[in-house]
Amino acid sequence: MAFYATKQPLLLSLLLAIGLFVVAASAGNFYESFDITWGDGRANIFENGQLLTCTLDKTSGSGFQSKKEYLFGKIDMKLKLVAGNSAGTVTAYYLSSKGETWDEIDFEFLGNLTGQPYTIHTNVFTGGKGDREMQFHLWFDPTADFHTYTVHWNPVNIIFLVDGIPIRVFKNNEKHGVAFPKNQPMKIYSSLWEADDWATQGGRVKIDWNNAPFSASYRNFNDQSSCSRTSNSTWVTCDPNNNSWMWTSLTPHQYGQMQWVQDDYMIYNYCTDYKRFPQGLPKECTNLE
Repeated sequence: MAFYATKQPLLLSLLLAIGLFVVAASAGNFYESFDITWGDGRANIFENGQLLTCTLDKTSGSGFQSKKEYLFGKIDMKLKLVAGNSAGTVTAYYLSSKGETWDEIDFEFLGNLTGQPYTIHTNVFTGGKGDREMQFHLWFDPTADFHTYTVHWNPVNIIFLVDGIPIRVFKNNEKHGVAFPKNQPMKIYSSLWEADDWATQGGRVKIDWNNAPFSASYRNFNDQSSCSRTSNSTWVTCDPNNNSWMWTSLTPHQYGQMQWVQDDYMIYNYCTDYKRFPQGLPKECTNLE
């Protein structure tokens, strides 16, 4: 994917001030990159570490998390979502820090009745505050095969991509008073769980346990363009001038791709929800640069 790289010396001081970076070099092997954290055997790794599955039944869902924490990176994961009647299920794939004022970057995949489209739910939290939801349908069946979902997070912006096509950008507008996640390292989390009180058509459609167990699959994890740590003692400084992903934003062609997605497949945008924000839309919803 061709990005336009820009080096921004003013942001370099931010990175060096934190001083907590190591260039990551993981790709593909789930044994090396993740720990299964819950589900009592419902999440499993197969094919010598190349395939991970999470399952959900009436007793429990399941989930896993990365061994590393990340502070900026381009994170790819291939997912194949729950097939058939997936109503009431949520497959979550996100980065998050800890604590009451956590940062978080979300992909959530909300199941639906057979033949009805999945909803991709995206959100960005800063300092424990989210409320920045954008939702989309997809231009393909995400249950028929694996597709790549990417979070590209750098000091310039956060780009959400599906199969290399950007669907959303959250820009760094700190100079205008908009908080941006840049100080808190985050782990990668993923899980499959039941949320039929809200996930499908606002909770009107409930999960059908006759279809259990539900299953989601993962392949081809890639964090090679990232800065990360495995413990508090392993930080090494990243050199942003040698890592163009650290400064990239969208090309005009990619803006056109994103506009196509948002025109044809976006179903909710908090930046146009005037009823939700009667006192005025959030600052980032205006054309800030």
